Amino acid sequence: METKGYTQDGTVDLRGRPVLASKTGKWRACAFLVGYEAFERMAFYGIASNLVNYLTTQLHEDTVSSVRNVNNWSGSVWITPIIGAYIADTYLGRFWTFTVSSLIYVVGMILLTTTVSMKSLRPTCTDGICNKASTLQIVFFYTSLYTIAIGAGGTKPNISTFGADQFDDFNPQEKEHKVSFFNWWMFSSFLGALVATLALVYIQENLGWGLGYGIPTVGLLFSLFVFYLGTPIYRHKVKKTKSPARDLIQVPIIAFWNRKLQVPNHPSQLHEHEPQQYINSGKRQVHYTPIFRFLDKAAVKDGNSSKPPCTVTQVEGTKLVLGMLLIWLVTLIPSTIWAQINTLFVKQGTTMDRSLGSSFQIPAASLGSFVTFSMLLSVPMYDRYFVPFMRRKTGNPRGITLLQRLGIGFVIQIAAIAIAYAVEVRRMHAIRMHHIMGPKETVPMSIFCLLPQYVLLGIADVFNAIGLLEFFYDQSPEDMQSLGTTFFTSGIGVGNFLNSFLVTVVDKITGRGNGKSWIGDNLNDSHLDYYYGFLLVISTLNLGAFLWASSKYVYKRETIEFNEGCIELESKALEISPLGLQV
Repeated sequence: METKGYTQDGTVDLRGRPVLASKTGKWRACAFLVGYEAFERMAFYGIASNLVNYLTTQLHEDTVSSVRNVNNWSGSVWITPIIGAYIADTYLGRFWTFTVSSLIYVVGMILLTTTVSMKSLRPTCTDGICNKASTLQIVFFYTSLYTIAIGAGGTKPNISTFGADQFDDFNPQEKEHKVSFFNWWMFSSFLGALVATLALVYIQENLGWGLGYGIPTVGLLFSLFVFYLGTPIYRHKVKKTKSPARDLIQVPIIAFWNRKLQVPNHPSQLHEHEPQQYINSGKRQVHYTPIFRFLDKAAVKDGNSSKPPCTVTQVEGTKLVLGMLLIWLVTLIPSTIWAQINTLFVKQGTTMDRSLGSSFQIPAASLGSFVTFSMLLSVPMYDRYFVPFMRRKTGNPRGITLLQRLGIGFVIQIAAIAIAYAVEVRRMHAIRMHHIMGPKETVPMSIFCLLPQYVLLGIADVFNAIGLLEFFYDQSPEDMQSLGTTFFTSGIGVGNFLNSFLVTVVDKITGRGNGKSWIGDNLNDSHLDYYYGFLLVISTLNLGAFLWASSKYVYKRETIEFNEGCIELESKALEISPLGLQV
């Protein structure tokens, strides 16, 4: 294949024909994809960053209910990709799953724009007294939101992995470019978020919610048009397994049936296909690792099960998923911290002095743009300066290992929530000093005092958000990379649900009887500082759990064999000491 100029990883065009490496894929193909990502993120953050304000000011929900509903919707947007990824890996493939889902997404955006534009679909106010939203108004609004969540379920896990598919792992130059792909992919995502938090939030609050949602809807339609222009040069992965997730069930079952058998002393005595079979199929052989050894019994020859034994590669695929699950669990608390940006940080900002000059008021949600600003500045610095510098020091093509990257991000995030706690303590002091009690009274403290926590969370995201996306794509079994990236999205989703749960429980416990709720409707008469202190404590404990999980994790090592020779992927480049966080 290589002598004919075709890609070496077996990718094909939309009709299933082999593709020429020189005329397809790489950055040229990705250029058509990043436009969609930028507009989709603009649409998502255009909703998410100011949704808590829409719910409280337009639908007249209370603070706890609005925070809970924002978290539940955001959680759904990040959880549904599990279904979309499964459909892509098992049935339709990434391209067609994305195509169907993007249409559902656009329908949801059109419905939402219609909902916020029509007066009959919003509660009315008379002489300053506002009616509660009717059942029809609530149903129509949330149907629109959750239609978007369903559409995101198919687009989010597939568009980024489809972009990564445009680089050939067998080509050293393309492999090197792939290392930078996720950095620049997230850069386009941050760009869309910046437009949302700067421009769309202002438009929503000053020119109308319909226009604020209509603009990203039109942008989304335009980006889809651009996406399909690139169809002739896209590369498509060939599905090599009928049901990629089947091994996740089969391996534990057979290991259970063989639980009384003795595992051989040497892994070479376990069942594995001959190298020629991997050559013929084009699949990657995964090396044995000495973790989760109870699963090795599924590969014992002449076992008790009526089914044939699993191969070492199948067993290792299941081990990879279990290892990723361990890392996934310790990303939930950091995702909960991230959920504050679009909820409590915004409500906190509405109580502070937002004036800029004599007449201009900064929308509280616009401060989220500084998260994006710090990301946009940090990504090029990370990719162009930090990675080459660390590469010379460590010999690792990524500069540092994936888990090191995550650990650095989590530490920065803890610093951010510590600053948020300190700022809230200062805000509460100003409230006491000026005897402020009313929910609409402005605390004489500039909203820009919140900037450090926003900026630090943006820098942290360059390490942990991009790192997580790359980690779960890179470490997933070969035929489950769409499903693998849903570890990233579902972690954010569960983090949102966890924040919703924490807010609700904390409010009920602290507001019991005549107690003062930490998160009441009146943030000027609450104890948000206590809640931030609580988040700081659990974040610090979670960092300890992350260090433990990292010490147990073993990176994936694959061998790809073909007729001209053998290539081993992800061995020395990602080899780490038993501590997991050291090179």
